[in-house]
Amino acid sequence: MSLVCAISNEVPEHPCVSPVSNQVFERRLIEKYIAENGADPINGQPLSEEQLIDIKVYHPIRPKAPSATSIPAILKSLQDEWDAVMLNSFTLRQQLQTTRQELSHALYQHDAACRVIARLTKEVTAAREALATLKPQAGLIAPQAAPASQPAAVGAGSEPMEISELVGMTPEIIQKLQDKATVLTTERKKRGKTVPEELVRAEDLSKYRQVATHAGLHSASIPGILCLDLCPTDTNKVITGGADKNVVVFDRREEQIVATLKGHTKKVSSVICHPTQSVVFSASPDSTIRVWSVTGANCVQVIRAHEAGVTGLSLHATGDYLLSSSEDQYWAFSDIHTGRVLTKVTDETAACALTCAQFHPDGLIFGTGTADSQIKIWDLKERTNVANFPGHSGPVTAIAFSENGYYLATGAQDSSLKLWDLRKLKNFKTITLDNNYEVKSLVFDQSGTYLAVGGSDIRVYICKQWSEVLNFSDHSGVVTGVAFGEHAQFLASTGMDRSLKFYSL
Repeated sequence: MSLVCAISNEVPEHPCVSPVSNQVFERRLIEKYIAENGADPINGQPLSEEQLIDIKVYHPIRPKAPSATSIPAILKSLQDEWDAVMLNSFTLRQQLQTTRQELSHALYQHDAACRVIARLTKEVTAAREALATLKPQAGLIAPQAAPASQPAAVGAGSEPMEISELVGMTPEIIQKLQDKATVLTTERKKRGKTVPEELVRAEDLSKYRQVATHAGLHSASIPGILCLDLCPTDTNKVITGGADKNVVVFDRREEQIVATLKGHTKKVSSVICHPTQSVVFSASPDSTIRVWSVTGANCVQVIRAHEAGVTGLSLHATGDYLLSSSEDQYWAFSDIHTGRVLTKVTDETAACALTCAQFHPDGLIFGTGTADSQIKIWDLKERTNVANFPGHSGPVTAIAFSENGYYLATGAQDSSLKLWDLRKLKNFKTITLDNNYEVKSLVFDQSGTYLAVGGSDIRVYICKQWSEVLNFSDHSGVVTGVAFGEHAQFLASTGMDRSLKFYSL
């Protein structure tokens, strides 16, 4: 077996090995390269002559030394020239490879830019055509459809939108909400007596580790996944919304993107997956709520319920209505099938932007968070504020109701997590987090046994004891979404580092 110099590709007379790259070199050549560059020629790591390791080999016929020839000076000059040529050739080969990679990357970027320009041009043309044929929303026509009710509504001191409320929230809709709540309350009481046998135990949950990460779901040029949701009936279906204005449907089991939904003109701040239909809902600071068909990968409904950015979404248990909150200080209740805004209400005494919204499990009440640190509980049927929970000292960033319907968890920019008892209407537990901890997401598992918190890291608490059983800090950016799989068999998370991660045993 013969050794070959990595620089000259010749059998070396005095072979040696670099411990940095584990390559064989002619000592004469590598010493010259080190004298000029001070690094290993293969990987560029720092290297000195003292680190070189000589190799003892048996040469049946040793080459003659230049001094043994008749013209030693000429041969020595030729040898030096040859060494210089070899070193220069090696450097040129490295530069050529680097240039090829840079050229390939530049061509890829140019091609991607051309595709984006073509797509944007097409979307602008479609938007102009849609704008030219835009029809008024049904929810805004409703007040004119019942002029006889206007005097009574105005006489009661209501705003014009209040007329839409009276028209939209019909007795049939209210009865539908009440019937669903009755069924859900009965089922919840039955489930609350026993913990599901399939539920992962706390000692097993504490052993969870990261098992998968996906960083290619959203555009790398505008990094950040801002929201996350799992389909309640098939938790392998993952929905994410990004700063790149796209909604992505991802199959966890197949590890592939099912659909990329494009249409928002600003980042996507909230996403929800319909439990029984192949439908996804998304909200954005562009003031719109969009209803998407996953199978058709297109937008089937645009709900224009607000005049400012939409900050929160929650789907009613019937699967037919959406609750939304907005920076315009209103919350709205809309029909997902017609796009009608059935009711739209604000607290005129507070006059503060809403930051999040979430339905109670029975669907008759819901909570909203405000920019002035308040948590407000609303009665949907009466459209009135029935309770307020003060206590936070920063804008409320996330709220979540427990499945048993008794607890409400809230997080705010004051780096604290508060638990509220809805029966006694008081705060019974406050978890103080690290300084400057940003709470971005709160979620209970389907059994109400565990509470996951996403923000500066991921933390999971066991309810009733409210002790921490898990803590992950794998994301390199702020965690924006967390969600439990069925029976807490896995935990999903998204972050500003543009990655979707899964944790399990």
